[in-house]
Amino acid sequence: MKLKIHQSEIELRKGDLTESDTDAIVNAANSNLVLGAGVAGAIRAKGGPLIHEECKIISHCPVGEAVITSGGNLKADYVIHAVGPRQGEGDENEKLKNATLSSLRLADDNLLASISFPAISTGVFGFPIEDCARIMLETVQAYLSGNTGLRLVRFVLFDAKSLEVFEKQLASMAET
Repeated sequence: MKLKIHQSEIELRKGDLTESDTDAIVNAANSNLVLGAGVAGAIRAKGGPLIHEECKIISHCPVGEAVITSGGNLKADYVIHAVGPRQGEGDENEKLKNATLSSLRLADDNLLASISFPAISTGVFGFPIEDCARIMLETVQAYLSGNTGLRLVRFVLFDAKSLEVFEKQLASMAET
């Protein structure tokens, strides 16, 4: 499913984020930038040790912000590590919005044309998928309505249920 916004496009896919061929993929990171389980573990496994070494050098990223490393052995040239909120820590919606915006700004700052996101914070951080879809898609839509070099923002969802939730949200946005 796709939605065109000015010269850019939001695209939804079910699949493996680490196989995405966009300029950058986004890691749903923790603030210590440790590539443990979930999306981060898959990135470490496929991307090789270079990404993990670069994360160790950076060492920290606050919740709601993002940092960038190389893509190692991935198809993507870069990994943007966005630190989303843990459910229950307070101000989660704003923190997720800020993590999404930080990722988009880093992509623009590095002159990237395309980026792929997972559903940030919906794994071990326990953030509700419906809220994630609404916040992330609305944030991307607003960002792409402004001045940006991004031409493609792809969401790569791990399972059919997550894809369905994002599709429903994107369809409702397309109607307005």
